[in-house]
Amino acid sequence: MKTSLFGKKCTTRAGIISLMDDLGRALAGAEDMIMMGGGNPGYHPAFQNLIKQRLLEIAESDELLRELVGVYDPPQGNLRFIENCAALLRREYGWDVGPQNICLTNGSQTGFFMLFNMFGGRYEDGSEKYIRLPLAPEYIGYTDLGLDNDFFITTKPRIDYLADRMFKYRVDFEALNIGAETGAICVSRPTNPTGNVITDEEVLQLLDLAHQHDIPLIIDNAYGVPFPGIIHTAATPVWDEQVIKCLSLSKLGLPAVRTGIIVAREDIIKSLSAINAIVSLSPGSVGAMLTEKLVGSGEIISIGTTMIKPFYQKKVEKALACVHRELAGTPYRVHLPEGAMFLWLWFERLPISSLQLYERLKKRGVLVVSGHYFFPGLQQEWKHTQECIRLTYSQGDDDVARGIAIIGEEIKSIYQQG
Repeated sequence: MKTSLFGKKCTTRAGIISLMDDLGRALAGAEDMIMMGGGNPGYHPAFQNLIKQRLLEIAESDELLRELVGVYDPPQGNLRFIENCAALLRREYGWDVGPQNICLTNGSQTGFFMLFNMFGGRYEDGSEKYIRLPLAPEYIGYTDLGLDNDFFITTKPRIDYLADRMFKYRVDFEALNIGAETGAICVSRPTNPTGNVITDEEVLQLLDLAHQHDIPLIIDNAYGVPFPGIIHTAATPVWDEQVIKCLSLSKLGLPAVRTGIIVAREDIIKSLSAINAIVSLSPGSVGAMLTEKLVGSGEIISIGTTMIKPFYQKKVEKALACVHRELAGTPYRVHLPEGAMFLWLWFERLPISSLQLYERLKKRGVLVVSGHYFFPGLQQEWKHTQECIRLTYSQGDDDVARGIAIIGEEIKSIYQQG
C-alpha cells in the first residue's frame, strides 16, 4: 500500500528508530545485550520509593485516582502542576512567568515536533525557514522531526583540545551567519550526545542573535536546570521573552510517563495548547500528578541536587576511569562530560566508519550509538562525523565496565588491522 511523503519519512530507518528499537529489546531482556546506547535513566531506589509512595496515595483516594485516569486535562495540561511550576520558577529564579507561560506535552519529543514545525518549514508568504543548530553534534531525536526533509542548518563547531585526552566543542560565532532563512535557534544544555554545556557567555550571545533577528532561542534543558540538574559545571538558568525553555520529567527517573514542560511567552503557549488539542486532545496526567507536590514544595530541585546529580557524578567518574584504562594506547579522545549521562568518544583517523563500529560492537553484545546520526543539517563533509560514538553510563556499573572493556578490545583490534 502506498503512503504519503510524510508516511515514508516517518517509517524509514531513522537513527531514533534504531536507537529506541535497540533500547526496548535490550531492556525487555529479548537479547543478552549490554545497553550503552539509549538515554534511559539509571535506577535510583530512593527516588523510586518517593514515586511509589505517591502512587499509593493516589490509589487510596477515589478522587485522585479518577483525576489520574478518568478525566481529560485541558489542552495546556494539568493546571495545578502548571501553577506550581510557575510559582517555583518565580521563587527560585525570579523569572517573570505565570501559568499562562507554561504548557505540558506528551513528552519532550512531541513538544519539539510542535515547536520545530511552528517555526521551521513553509510560511504564508511562500518563504521557507529552517531550524538553526549553532553547533553539532546535537540530539539524535531532532533529526526527523521536520515535516520537510531539509529542515536544519547546522554550524560546524570549534574544538578545544584539553589535557588528559579530553576535548570540548565550542560555538563558532564567526561561522554562525544567521539570515532570513532561520526560523528559530535551538541548542540542548547539557547537550545530548556529548555532555557539553555551552557557557553562559555563549547563551547570551545566542540570545542576542535571537533578539537581532526576532526569532526564538529554544533551549532544551531535558538534563539540566531546574530539574533533574544533571550538570557538573557552572550554568546560569536564563529566561527571556525570546527564549523557549523545554524541560522534562524523564531524566529524573520517569521516562515512561512522557511529560514535557515548555516555558515560553503567552502567545506561543496558546499556539502549543491548540496543537495539543488537535493532535492528542490533551497531555496525559500521570507525570504531572506524580510530581505535583514535589514541584509545589520545591523538593524537585533539592532531589536533583542531593540525589540525582551525585548519582550520575559517581557513575561518570567510574566510567571515565574505565575508558582511560581500556583505551590506553589508542588515539581516543573523550568530550569533557559536563552534564547529562553520556560519554562521547572520538577515535581520530578511525579506519572504519562509526556505523561499522556500532555493528561490530553489537555482534559482541554491546549497544552504543553511531556518532554519524548526531550531525543533522551539517552541509559540509567532515570525517569527524564518522569517528565518534555515544555511550551511556546510566546503567549498572559492572555492565558499563564490561562494555567499555569490549569497546577497548575492538578498537585496539581495528587500529592494529589498519
